[in-house]
Amino acid sequence: MTAENVAAGPAESAKFRDYLELTKPRLSLLSVLTALVGYFAARPAVDGVKIFCVVAGTSLAAGGVAALNQWMESDTDARMKRTADRPIPTGKVATGSAFVLGTIMCIASLFLLFAKVHPLAALFTLLTIISYLGWYTPAKRWSRWSTEIGAIAGAFPPLIGWAAGEGRVTTLGWILFGVLFFWQIPHFMAIAWTYRRDYSTVHFPMLPVRDESGVWVAGWSFVTTLALVAVSLLPCYFGLATRWYGLPAALCGAWMLWRAALFLRKSGRDLSARKLFLTTLAYLPIALGALVADRVAHF
Repeated sequence: MTAENVAAGPAESAKFRDYLELTKPRLSLLSVLTALVGYFAARPAVDGVKIFCVVAGTSLAAGGVAALNQWMESDTDARMKRTADRPIPTGKVATGSAFVLGTIMCIASLFLLFAKVHPLAALFTLLTIISYLGWYTPAKRWSRWSTEIGAIAGAFPPLIGWAAGEGRVTTLGWILFGVLFFWQIPHFMAIAWTYRRDYSTVHFPMLPVRDESGVWVAGWSFVTTLALVAVSLLPCYFGLATRWYGLPAALCGAWMLWRAALFLRKSGRDLSARKLFLTTLAYLPIALGALVADRVAHF
């Protein structure tokens, strides 16, 4: 699919599943779930309507950002194997349609969260949209630090949920922000190392493209995993969680560190990257699920 094909739009009418794919539902689900973690960890009074609006508002924002991100990157997506089958490069969805859909979803999310949840939740959602589309997406083309910039945007959902539950953000909310921030770096470094040749094709200057040996990639993954473990244990240090959270968090953290340490070895680095990625996928639901369960049971 050439750039001209992308610009020309779809050859046939787009189907619902094409628009759904444009919103990256699996990635958007992560934003929704981490927002709910922030909400329930804040221990608010049960409010079914507010919970529904948090889920709906976060889903709209995440899906809208995903659609606009693909609209902005349709040229590079068309040139990479891992993204060439997305709706815009394949011509299933026109670029103009993606822009309209993404814009409407983002505006609707802000309106819903502001009117039915809390203005602070809407503010954090706006910061997510701006930082992802206005900072992270362009930075992928010019900055080695694009992964870290993207991690800032990706760490906002727990703050959206916390603001929805408490109307402000206290210490544990910011700790959750830190957990999400540091978790994303080894997670995405593992992905970027696996697909480094794809990213090199479009000249994205991220660390795995610049560091052909993988030494710095693996080292940075290990350092940020250390930071993740330290931040994840802060709730126990500040008396905001009990050992029933601290034990699974420590065990999961040790598992992550072990995988990150194996990534440091030159031999088998590609396989180690894939295993680190899978470990990060398991880490988040276990650690955050334990935190919510502990907060609900003991606070």
